[in-house]
Amino acid sequence: MTTASTPSTPVAVVTGASSGIGAATARQLARAGYHVVATARRKDRLEALVNELVVAGHRATAQQLDVTDRAAVDAFAAGLDRVDVLVNNAGGALGADPVATGDPADWRRMFEVNVIGTLNTTQALLPALTASGDGTVVVLTSTAGHATYEGGAGYVAAKHGAHVLAETLRLEIVGTPVRVIEVAPGMVKTEEFATTRFGGDEERAAKVYEGVAEPLTADDVADTIAWAVSRPAHVNIDLLVVRPRAQASNSKVHREL
Repeated sequence: MTTASTPSTPVAVVTGASSGIGAATARQLARAGYHVVATARRKDRLEALVNELVVAGHRATAQQLDVTDRAAVDAFAAGLDRVDVLVNNAGGALGADPVATGDPADWRRMFEVNVIGTLNTTQALLPALTASGDGTVVVLTSTAGHATYEGGAGYVAAKHGAHVLAETLRLEIVGTPVRVIEVAPGMVKTEEFATTRFGGDEERAAKVYEGVAEPLTADDVADTIAWAVSRPAHVNIDLLVVRPRAQASNSKVHREL
């Protein structure tokens, strides 16, 4: 696969772009003038997104991809002729059980997607990002990557891992023409995050946001990502934490009940 980009068109790869923050980020970057390469496992959703962007006059390409499959990621990277921005968005939470009863399989899956998936895409695309002369790696973590909360240890551990990956990479590649930006959202209400976390239990998922007047939206986070990416090349937004006004911490949320 090639991006069929022109020398003047920067290319942004967005993982986990089939819904939520990933899809919203793909839209924002496409409107900002990037040729967006949208990746995710769900091909039908990707194709619908890319069709929407192309009809609107933007440049976009869909590529089905599981970021935990290293061979697939390497093949994907080999097919790109240019990469200027990588948005590591693919991730997610599974379960909310305490440490004493948490499912190791859920923990393993969260680590694989949130940490190893980010490692895979970053390693595979870093040479192209460096070759661009002005590359940007975005790692979408979470406020869970900076503070703990009861019932969230597996997700918190995974997002702490992603945070450390971003922080360490920044140290290791300083002096190269690549920025490393971490965006850590708090409470974001999307169509799938909480529902997936609770195994499709929509009633339980709804309680996460119960009484919260205005949780963040996917567009709010995408706007933050697009802003950080669009700063002048010498400006690095090391870490940007974004929460709704109603949320003071992971466990302190104002609810109008």
